[in-house]
Amino acid sequence: MKKATLTLQDGTSFEGYSFGAEKNIVGEVVFNTAMNGYPESLTDPSYMGQIMVMTYPMVGNYGIPSSEVSPEGISRYLESEHIYMQAILVADYSTEYSHWNAASSLADRLKEEGTVGLTNIDTRALTKHLREHGSQKGTITIEAVDTPIEDAQWEERNLVAEASTREVVRYGQGSKTVVLIDCGVKHNIIRQLLREDVTVVRVPWDYDFTTLSYDGVFISNGPGNPEMCVKTVENLRRVIAGDKPIYGICMGNQLLSLAAGAKIYKLKYGHRSHNQPVRMVGTNNCFITSQNHSFAVDGSTLGADWEEWFVNLNDGSNEGIKHKTKPIRSVQFHPEAFGGPKDTLFIFDEFLSLL
Repeated sequence: MKKATLTLQDGTSFEGYSFGAEKNIVGEVVFNTAMNGYPESLTDPSYMGQIMVMTYPMVGNYGIPSSEVSPEGISRYLESEHIYMQAILVADYSTEYSHWNAASSLADRLKEEGTVGLTNIDTRALTKHLREHGSQKGTITIEAVDTPIEDAQWEERNLVAEASTREVVRYGQGSKTVVLIDCGVKHNIIRQLLREDVTVVRVPWDYDFTTLSYDGVFISNGPGNPEMCVKTVENLRRVIAGDKPIYGICMGNQLLSLAAGAKIYKLKYGHRSHNQPVRMVGTNNCFITSQNHSFAVDGSTLGADWEEWFVNLNDGSNEGIKHKTKPIRSVQFHPEAFGGPKDTLFIFDEFLSLL
């Protein structure tokens, strides 16, 4: 393995060894405290442009599933068609793997898709640094590799537009129709919607779906800054005036909140784990949730017709909103959680029952 160095924007550096694609890259360095689910995280479009630090020490021991797709065109085991992440950083990469659906090693898949992987990184020290100083830009340089580093300017790009589908795609042949606004959708959201007698119409982030005939609207997760999705927010404001069910997840929560007049802010280091506790407002019902987001909603800025639905028990941040009189709701966490806990799958049941 070649020596490699991660250098943060504040000048702090960490040394390790490369086990993935050999190229020099730049990205936003974030950390994830989940104990499993690295194949799903790698293929989660919400990680576009990011360098993920895994706090769980051993990674790679169960390999990577195949990219096989179902007859509907959905990945059977992963969250999208390819890896979106810039790089994955681990303390101890397991060169041997064993799992019933493993098709390749993590290293081979990273090399195949041009994604960087570093091992022997002091992920504990790196995570503590990010917690104290916040997520920040970082560069990875690999020994004897001369590829130039392009300043990707992640903060200035509309990553939702890059992650979203370019055309309208239909799944299923159910009697009820759900418009899925694709901001970088995880495939398990589509799987959950197709559990019932539903046709899913997946549309680009800026598509004028108000001209379609549908029974409900679902807003997906996605990467980057929600305030760049002006067209999506405009379309949502138009349909909020009606009475049809509208639900959202993660980026969907932020976009629906913007349509409701709320403000968005960036968290110091975000929520990325399978163990975020949330409470349903007005109750003592608490749930363990899977999350992956950098931005959050300022619940105090919601309009008079709206209220918070869930709050985070660690930092008090918003975890969901709901309209006071209409079937319009969203959550900041991932109820479909693949991988992760399934405490909140009832949110899909609730949405589907309203169609």
